[in-house]
Amino acid sequence: MTDSEIKSEPTADQFEMRRLESLSNTIFGVAMTLLAYDLPKAGVFKSLPDWSDLAHVYAGKLLGFALSFIIAGVFWISHHRRLARQPVGSRGVVMLNLFFLLSIVLLPVTNGLYGNYSMSNAVATLYGLHLTVIAGLNAWLWWTVLGGWRREMIASLFPVLVFLPGMVVAAVAPAYAPYLWFIAFGALAIRRLTSRKPTQPT
Repeated sequence: MTDSEIKSEPTADQFEMRRLESLSNTIFGVAMTLLAYDLPKAGVFKSLPDWSDLAHVYAGKLLGFALSFIIAGVFWISHHRRLARQPVGSRGVVMLNLFFLLSIVLLPVTNGLYGNYSMSNAVATLYGLHLTVIAGLNAWLWWTVLGGWRREMIASLFPVLVFLPGMVVAAVAPAYAPYLWFIAFGALAIRRLTSRKPTQPT
């Protein structure tokens, strides 16, 4: 048995994170599927709908669905990259991961509210707060893995820095908040840039 295998073996107070990975796959899959569950129920038409009727009913809801689905996908990628670097974890880390997964479970709830009442200041702010909590928990978990400030922390903190002002915009002008929230996907570009290895001088 190698030294790395010995170090990766869990003790009595540690948990094998691959078990949590299996749970997270199920949670993300169900949550991302439920985002579209209420879409067919959104439209109640008195007569056969035409293209304008469909656009009027579903345009905003599809925008909210796409936003939530992409956000969930981004955090799913980040979650699995993080678990790959942490084969075992303490009870505190496991509980923190469970709170993170709980925030993902609740995403279809706030997404449903936002899809139906996107112009409501209160609903848009609540949705923005939820996104901020997800991003904050994700950044906190990355901090526990990295053990301090690293280049990877920039990518995990970027969505938090976007969602915080997004809540302010949602409270004042909810129609413009989604444009700001979409900027959070820049974390993927930041992660790609920070993960590049410096080229060796020839």
